[in-house]
Amino acid sequence: MAEEKKTKTSIPQFVNEVRSETRKVVWPTREETVRTAIFVFILMVILSLFFLGVDSGFNAIVNFLLRLA
Repeated sequence: MAEEKKTKTSIPQFVNEVRSETRKVVWPTREETVRTAIFVFILMVILSLFFLGVDSGFNAIVNFLLRLA
């Protein structure tokens, strides 16, 4: 396959294309943004507690094994 030559895009053309693509974006509403932020916060707390438990469990196991030695 022959490679097609790429032409350089001028700055004004680039800016116009960016504006055109930005108009196509569906921006979330304020309610959706708040709901998503709350969900992320709750999930972060749950995962933090989970990993705290896993880390504490491994710490207890390692300390137990070290006391046996």
